[in-house]
Amino acid sequence: MRTALLVAAFDSQLKWCARIQRELESRGFACRVVVPDLRAALSAQQIADAGVASVETMAWDDVIVRSLEADVVVSGLSGPLTKRLSIELSALAPRLDGPGPVVVSGWVGIIIEKITAGYLDRCGTDVVAVNSAHDAAHFRDAARWLGLPDGNLLVSGLPLVSATPQPPRQGPIRRVLFADQPTVPTSQAERGYVYHQLIGYARAHPERSVRLKPRHRPGEDTFHRMKHHPEDLLRGIELPANFQIDYTPVDVALAEVDLLITMSSTACLEAIDRGSRVALVLDLGVHERYGNQVFLDSGLLRTFRQITDDRIGAPAPAWRDGYFHGAARTGTELIADRVEELLASGERPSRAVWETDYFRGAVASHLATAAALVPRQSPLARRRLKHGPVKGTLSHVAYNGLPPVVRRPLKRWAEERQLF
Repeated sequence: MRTALLVAAFDSQLKWCARIQRELESRGFACRVVVPDLRAALSAQQIADAGVASVETMAWDDVIVRSLEADVVVSGLSGPLTKRLSIELSALAPRLDGPGPVVVSGWVGIIIEKITAGYLDRCGTDVVAVNSAHDAAHFRDAARWLGLPDGNLLVSGLPLVSATPQPPRQGPIRRVLFADQPTVPTSQAERGYVYHQLIGYARAHPERSVRLKPRHRPGEDTFHRMKHHPEDLLRGIELPANFQIDYTPVDVALAEVDLLITMSSTACLEAIDRGSRVALVLDLGVHERYGNQVFLDSGLLRTFRQITDDRIGAPAPAWRDGYFHGAARTGTELIADRVEELLASGERPSRAVWETDYFRGAVASHLATAAALVPRQSPLARRRLKHGPVKGTLSHVAYNGLPPVVRRPLKRWAEERQLF
């Protein structure tokens, strides 16, 4: 039986991998979902929301070993970790008897930053699943200028959406959903402004149900950490009866949403796919720190005044068609089709990339700076290594338990005698 190893570290990555997993399993692949023991965070609820039965935490070196044993490796990891994966696999590939696994990479949402860097981080994989025709054109230009083969680029579309969206929903707006993001906007003041504008919208339309969907629950983690959770910022504020914070997964909630509001979330594509109206908040302006610069030609940017007045835009055809390619095959089907083609032919497009000067330079740089990937030791660890587990722990506790007025001169005295 053919095997697939799917690698993710956060909920959005797991959600992306889960769609590909279901397609591969429908074709007879035995799939295994693993989480590297680097920076990762997946709660039981996030795993359940992604529709994955179970995940397995695994040391990074074991991920590499298991990758070499699999027929297919799907990396939902961030760009830098996907780059590390492809570099380390390239170093071990010559030892394999066969062509090695087909390695798939891609983006778990709309690319709002590091578009060129993100592509170069993934260029050493066999299938680079691209979400839009606009992105693919940019990647091909970058490849041409850097002397990289682009035969691994596949315009599949985002696996979270279909190839052709449903017709726009007609009728009155009754159900409104705000798709929150963990770091957009970043500041507490701007975040509070957006939430209060949304509350104002709910008060202006008491006949409508307005729900705020946070990116994650308090205490959960995502790839981008949320500093100002809406439950914290809105605590103690009297909210209108038709406004509530709701943790229903976006893909479930969209079944009955008439209008989705967000800053720059990929949920806007999911909403368009389901026939929902979409408005992208414009009040804070258009800026890279909000990620909404990539929506400038979408036709969807609106101020809260326009949104409240129901002056909602429609997706610009050229922008929409860049993400919804209208093919008879879904994104997950196209990815799986390409995987099966490569398994049947034995071809691995990554090999041509690995032979380029650019990739060889990336390998040399990685090997030279690999020590930087090792976490720095904490002061406690350094003291225990230097003085032994007992004496080192006691010296650390004693030192940190002292008030600053005593600690500073003691530190100078101890450093002179190399005690700490």
